Amino acid sequence: MAIEDDVLVIGGGLAGASAALGAARGGASVRLVTHKENTLRNASGLIDVLGYHGSDEPIAEPFEAIPDLPDEHPYRKVGVDAVREALALFDEVVGELYEGGHTERNALSPTYGGRIKPTSRYPTSAAAGLASKEGDTLLVGFETVTAFDAPLAAERLDPSVPFEVRGVTIAFPGDLRSDARITRLARALDADELTERGRRVGTREALAERVAEHLGDAERVGFPAVLGDEEHHEVRASLGGELGVPVFEVPMGPPSLPGMRLEDGLYEALDEEGVRVESGNPVVGYTEEGGRITAVSVDRGRREIPYHADQFVLATGGLVGKGIDSSREGVFEPVFGCHVPQPAERYEWFHDEAFDDQPYARFGVAVDGGLRPLDPEGRPEFSNLRAAGAVLGGYDMAREKSGSGVSLSTGLVAGRRASEDIQ
Repeated sequence: MAIEDDVLVIGGGLAGASAALGAARGGASVRLVTHKENTLRNASGLIDVLGYHGSDEPIAEPFEAIPDLPDEHPYRKVGVDAVREALALFDEVVGELYEGGHTERNALSPTYGGRIKPTSRYPTSAAAGLASKEGDTLLVGFETVTAFDAPLAAERLDPSVPFEVRGVTIAFPGDLRSDARITRLARALDADELTERGRRVGTREALAERVAEHLGDAERVGFPAVLGDEEHHEVRASLGGELGVPVFEVPMGPPSLPGMRLEDGLYEALDEEGVRVESGNPVVGYTEEGGRITAVSVDRGRREIPYHADQFVLATGGLVGKGIDSSREGVFEPVFGCHVPQPAERYEWFHDEAFDDQPYARFGVAVDGGLRPLDPEGRPEFSNLRAAGAVLGGYDMAREKSGSGVSLSTGLVAGRRASEDIQ
């Protein structure tokens, strides 16, 4: 049976969620389909707008730098006001889960690798650890969380900040398996599991006791982002109370608890707006008529089910998420076959030095002012298809630290315009 909606969004990451919210708030009936787990749970949870542009010096005021970006940059397509509106929507949706909405200036957040990253919004759990706030800092790592080497991170941070940073590695309390995942550590803190039944000591108190031995003159303590899942506010407050100093999380790579918390917040908002979400099934084809997409085919257990809609938003991600793919023949967009501009000579795709400004990092679909993908002649591929997020070309999200802001703003604009076109 064909399924019909006003707007169908393909992709469940930050751009897809933003597009679905934008369309739903415009009055459209919206369905979001996503295949694999979205990239939110693999992301640090930091929301970057624009951290760098043209030099190694971090940008303090990202909105002032946007007008200087190239014309093909997604921010130039949607405009500065749309970026602000997208962040306002984000602030409203995530509520107390995030901070940073009080200013248009970037904050500086330490990373688990021992670097300083300019970011626009940061999880509340990371707020006490901002490098833009002075305070001697103790970083605490766990023997089983090898992704965060606290002494090494402290060594790298110390020369770049105006306060002292020390690092120590300790054993996580309790009788957990040596290969326990961070989600298991978080659950132990959530439940405050007993670690020594004879003393009836909970995980939180036991952890505070071990950290206190190393606290010294530190004015705050940072842990890898494992401080609870459902009860993360309570866990952090409990540890801070035991230690007598603020406690914060250092955003981590996958699996990322801050990313999972963000995912939960966004999907709760989608549910409240009436967006129907389906996950686990890929889009494998589409039909068109007269330059308009009429339906996409979703593979449900080897049965291709047509999903009809009036408007479509492509938010499937970039090279990492396979929203942009490549073969020996070239780089392509795999769902609708949209044109991806690329040099014919492959030696022009990259530079020899790994950390150079790489051309392939900007590969993606080109769009018009309405975010409609363009064919090689510069004409819209389909009149009712828009693209958002990392599938767009013309920017280097990793180098600029702009991925979250582009996803939020282009997603919001794509969703809004899709909704407007059904009126």
